[in-house]
Parts: sequence; C-alpha cells; structure tokens
Amino acid sequence: MSRALFIAVALLCAAPVRAQTAEDRFRSLPAEKQQELRQKFRELQQLPPQERAELRQNLQKLQAMSPDDRQKVEESYRRFQQMTPTERQQVLQRWAEFRKLPAEKRAELRQQLSKVLDSDPEERKQILENMHRWQQMSPEQREEARQKFREQRKQRKQDRQERKQDRRLERRKGGG
Repeated sequence: MSRALFIAVALLCAAPVRAQTAEDRFRSLPAEKQQELRQKFRELQQLPPQERAELRQNLQKLQAMSPDDRQKVEESYRRFQQMTPTERQQVLQRWAEFRKLPAEKRAELRQQLSKVLDSDPEERKQILENMHRWQQMSPEQREEARQKFREQRKQRKQDRQERKQDRRLERRKGGG
C-alpha cells in the first residue's frame, strides 16, 4: 500500500476525535500532496467494500500494536517503499501466493522462517545462501539436487544401520 493510500485509509478510519487533527494535518500539506491524497482517497472509495473493510481492520491492528511492534511494521513499510517497482511486485506476488496456501502450510512456513531468524548469524547466512542458490537453479537442477540429497540420506541411513549391526556383533562377541 502506498504511503498516500495508507494516509487515506487512516483518514477514512480515524475516530471523530482524531478527524479534526487529521483534517488539520491534511490542510497543512502542500497542494500537490493534498491532490495526491484526494486521488488516493478516490481510489480507496472505489475498492470493493470487502477490501476496504480489510484495510480498516489492518489499520485497527496497527493502531492496537505496541510502539515497538508498530515501529517494526513502519520500518518494513519504508523498506518496501525503497524497493524497485520490480522488487515490490515480486514481494506482492509472493505474498499473494502465501495467502492462497492452506492455513497449515502457512503456519509451517512461519515456523521455518522463525527457525531461520532465530538461528545464529553464521548458520542463517548459510541458509540464506543456500536459498539463493536454490532460486537460481533450473527445475532440472533442483530435481537433480533433490535426488542427490535423497541418495545421501539413504546412504547415511544404511551407514547407521551397519554401525548398529556392528555394535550388536561386538557385544555378542564380548559377552559370548
């Protein structure tokens, strides 16, 4: 959401007590910013009621956040605004794909992301590098890597079973 649209949402959803303050702030803006905000407000009004309701809910969530959490959201928004249009489009596309996933899959992905974020910096760096390499691979290369991983996992399992069997034999020899 653009900053102007965000402000328009804030104006639309603001409580009457805040309306005067918002109106004062609006009037103190330069004429071109006022015009841009009016345009964004018209765009907002043209959204389907369900989307406007969702924006209103998101604004209420933002207003209910602790100052620290709100600051994090605002910082994320600033980073988003600093991205190139292509990068922003990619983020929005991935977000749309994420939202289409079943709730269980979204929860699983959130858990995996938490693990990455909670890992030590060196491990996190390695994970992110691996993810980047994975994204650069062709589908054929990815399938080849998957197959290689499966084979390595199978070999490790066989090695563990052999070691376990060797330990059993050693115990029998020692105890027999």
